Amino acid sequence: MKTMKTMKTMKIYKLVILNFMVISFLVSCKQEKKDTKTQIQISKKIEIEKRWSQEKANQWGKNLPWLRGANFNPSTSINQLEFWQEETFDSETIERELGWAEDIGLNAMRVYLHHVAWEVDKSGFKNRIKTYLSIANKHNISTIFVFFDDCWNSKYLPGKQPDPKPGVHNSGWIQDPGDLLFTTDNLLPVLKEYITDILVTFKNDKRIILWDLYNEPGNSGRQNKSLPLLKNVFKWARSVNPDQPLTVGVWNTELEELNKFQLANSDIITYHNYNDEKDHEKAIDSLKMYNRPMVCTEYMARRNNSLFSNIMPLLKQNNIGAINWGLVAGKSNTKYAWDEPISDGSDPELWFHEILRRDGTPYKQEEVNLIKELTKEQ
Repeated sequence: MKTMKTMKTMKIYKLVILNFMVISFLVSCKQEKKDTKTQIQISKKIEIEKRWSQEKANQWGKNLPWLRGANFNPSTSINQLEFWQEETFDSETIERELGWAEDIGLNAMRVYLHHVAWEVDKSGFKNRIKTYLSIANKHNISTIFVFFDDCWNSKYLPGKQPDPKPGVHNSGWIQDPGDLLFTTDNLLPVLKEYITDILVTFKNDKRIILWDLYNEPGNSGRQNKSLPLLKNVFKWARSVNPDQPLTVGVWNTELEELNKFQLANSDIITYHNYNDEKDHEKAIDSLKMYNRPMVCTEYMARRNNSLFSNIMPLLKQNNIGAINWGLVAGKSNTKYAWDEPISDGSDPELWFHEILRRDGTPYKQEEVNLIKELTKEQ
């Protein structure tokens, strides 16, 4: 039997879905160009408070153990909405899978949020974040939360999420805010309220070690169209002034304007690298000049020779946080490579991401042995 709260939430879902559909129907390419131009003009006027000093940032780093973990999405969730919506929030799976993470020596998870899950059910969303944090803390796991994201599907709706497409990497993962940013004039106040509400609520929570404000800005061909939102999210977050540092990771050397802004405004330096150890070491060398703590928030793509065996020891040697993509294989389908779908959904000969199978057994026992060796108490 549905509770009154659930029925109320479903009614809100229907209203939000209707609003999304109306917005999508009314918008034209002309409007998108107008909104993009308006945002660029606004971004030039944005003033952002100063980031942490090097001394403060490095003291933060000294107070932490070596961070090692994964980008975490429960195996039963295809995307951020299925993770966080009331009907599909799966605390049992989160409990089980974070327990497995603790067992192999991991102590940090990078976790994506989504503004629509908040917009539909603000109080419930924050309560579910608290539930997640309680579970993670019980397993001695700290959390890096991610707000916005320019990767994968640009359109989405609240409510039931699509089933995975067999053999397709991240077939249901969604951007935030995605196309809505360019198709409505009134989204920025909503996003500002969302960022501010979450940060005010959790600004002193020691279970959260870092706020990752925007994942891969400029991806999906957006390039500098993402710069206005990037500037805004830093401004909104700085106005709250949380205890935890703020960051946005660099990921593509060709996005020079975005990279310059990200590196100039991040309290600590974060980055993504899915290449071999030689390329990865070059990336490390290029970022050391900022003299701030570093965390690699995405690595480990076996096909690309970004492996636990050649990258994780390198990161530990340089005291750089090591957050690979994927813990347990599941509905996100990230064991399949980005551009190599397997239409019948059969197991790929070489997994792209993920450490564990759905039953908790390792994909490769030697990888887990190495992780345990690198993370054992000295």
